[in-house]
Amino acid sequence: MLFSLFPRWQPRQLIAASSLILLVACAEKPTAADALPLAPAQPAPVVNLPGSTPDVSTEIQPLQTFAQWQAGFRQQALQAGISASLFDRAFSGVTPDMDVIKADRSQPEFTRPVWEYLDGALSPLRVRNGKKLLEQNAELLSRIEQRYGVDRQVLVSVWGMESNFGQFQGSKSVIRSLATLAYEGRRPQFAQDQLIAALQILQNGDIQPEAMRGSWAGAMGQTQFIPTTYNTHAVDFDGDGRRDIWNSTADALASTAHYLQSSGWKRGQPWGFEVQVPASFDYWIADGAQRKTVSEWLQLGVKLPSGTQLPAGSNQLSAALLLPAGAKGPAFLVLDNFRAILKYNNSSSYALAVSLLGDRFSGWGFIAGSWPKEDLPLSRSERIELQNLLNASGHEAGNADGIIGANTRKAIRNAQQAQGMPADGYPTHKLLDSLRSR
Repeated sequence: MLFSLFPRWQPRQLIAASSLILLVACAEKPTAADALPLAPAQPAPVVNLPGSTPDVSTEIQPLQTFAQWQAGFRQQALQAGISASLFDRAFSGVTPDMDVIKADRSQPEFTRPVWEYLDGALSPLRVRNGKKLLEQNAELLSRIEQRYGVDRQVLVSVWGMESNFGQFQGSKSVIRSLATLAYEGRRPQFAQDQLIAALQILQNGDIQPEAMRGSWAGAMGQTQFIPTTYNTHAVDFDGDGRRDIWNSTADALASTAHYLQSSGWKRGQPWGFEVQVPASFDYWIADGAQRKTVSEWLQLGVKLPSGTQLPAGSNQLSAALLLPAGAKGPAFLVLDNFRAILKYNNSSSYALAVSLLGDRFSGWGFIAGSWPKEDLPLSRSERIELQNLLNASGHEAGNADGIIGANTRKAIRNAQQAQGMPADGYPTHKLLDSLRSR
């Protein structure tokens, strides 16, 4: 499922210093990579707007040739148990992919607002197709639910979000993409680990090298697993002796259910629900990290929209308050199953889309609150400026890289509180203008 807001690329000599930067797994198809627990709402996936120019440099400046890198990596692969014949077959004719390098280094200036992202994710066509597939695969989904305890609606929702129900799985060679990223990417060790895992999949016989296709970042199959996730969670649910998430819907959906189960999915519980927050609410506690029971949130003044009811048995469930667009937008209490979806792709926008799409299949999942459409997200350069201004004001936002992470959100909350604004941690033009004028 997934989000690239990284600084302009530097030569390969600086890769080691940046190796801890979080890999953007796949801008076009999010992935089932390990992720952090629930974080504050993040921007929707990055998209270039008309007239914008991504900050991209595709000039390769390696310390060694690709052939030299490949020779060294071959020794690592053989030490990891990969056979020489399999390695040589998988790497036959492989060269760096410039499209992968370009995608890895792309720094779009603008992000899509969360409401536009949700409009696309929850399109009527996707909802209709998902409903049809729920009916067509009812028997299969019943068996998966019985085995893993994950609701069929969320499985079909992930399927739709990741590959449009298997139609768009990515056309790039996974080996070539990962080799490119291991040789010349922003996080080479991560890519090398994924590449070893991909070779293990080939050696196991689940797929042939020429058929192992995926996204530019190495996400694979109908539900876009990265290779290490495949090795730990893919299952052979159709019983043909292969874990085939590319061609077997049964294997793809069951593997996804296995992953969500392992990520803490709670059988029979909702993902969360929309709520309304009073004007006098202390937004400082809505940071995504503070968890209270649903009853405790209700005691603080949070309430359900008119005409809705609290899901049965949810009073004592642990929840966090999610504000995807800050205090001016809709609010949600999100439970453990939302956190499980976040472990599939650590974007609150993605997890909300998956959750609401699953609800739409059953005829609900429509948002009662209004989005602040007049308050567009800050551009990348504006986010960097905001971080610099926060640091200059003593609010300690950290490195001015345009990434609104935990430190920046805490700094935003401090600045908002100092200026009498709702301390929701959401970066706005109002706050930016206020700091500019100081």
